[in-house]
Amino acid sequence: MPAHANRPARPLVAACLALASASPLAAPARSQEPPLVATGDSEDDFYCEQRKLGYWFYCARPRPAETPAPPPAASATSQLDAITAQLRELKAKAILDPTPANVTAYIRFQREQLDRASLFSDVWQRAIWQDPELDYTLQRPVSTLGKRQWQDARNADRNAAMAQLSERYGLFYFFAQSCGACEVMSPIVQSVASTWHIAVRAISTDGGPSRHFPNYTVETNQRTRMGLEPKVTPAVVLWDALKSQAIPIGYGVMSADELQDRIYLLTSKEAGRDY
Repeated sequence: MPAHANRPARPLVAACLALASASPLAAPARSQEPPLVATGDSEDDFYCEQRKLGYWFYCARPRPAETPAPPPAASATSQLDAITAQLRELKAKAILDPTPANVTAYIRFQREQLDRASLFSDVWQRAIWQDPELDYTLQRPVSTLGKRQWQDARNADRNAAMAQLSERYGLFYFFAQSCGACEVMSPIVQSVASTWHIAVRAISTDGGPSRHFPNYTVETNQRTRMGLEPKVTPAVVLWDALKSQAIPIGYGVMSADELQDRIYLLTSKEAGRDY
């Protein structure tokens, strides 16, 4: 009776199956990776400090990768120094070892720098044209027409100043009979003084006469008292009667225009105002 013999075993098998399905051993295998736990600020102490979960629960967050700082840009001065050094090196190499390759390398690099210099010169000129504060030719023209106009205006200013000069200034003229340059300079001094009615006191440094200044006097240490070079003739000195001060004009031979220009500049222009 096999059917009747197996009937008592059915409840036992069903109980075993139910027990097996409830047992943890029957559960499928899970991943061994630790779970991610999202903790709030109030739970950080418990999860991170007490339990020491560390990186597995993002308690200690990984630091972002540091981007290396870019190297500082080379200054314009250092770049220019490098170009100069390279040009000198290529030139020296071409001279010491004048192969076609070395000479060609030097010529090519030199032409690059000539092009750079030409560009700089062109931009320089354009900048001057467009900014009157930078254009020095407005003060001292270089063109033929501009120079003529400037010189005419300058002569008018100089003549106006020279016309008033005799009210305050006189001239000391130091000469020597044995001085060949004095024979050239004496009539020039006489002409300028006569034109502008300036009083001249001619002083002979060697006691000899002058045909252009018959009313001369012999020197008695006047140049030393004025602080002048005692051994150079001819010498022209302007005397400021208002300040009782000697103003040396120059030594040696000068043209009439140059003599008048010097007198005009030293009496009417401050240093640095006429350049």
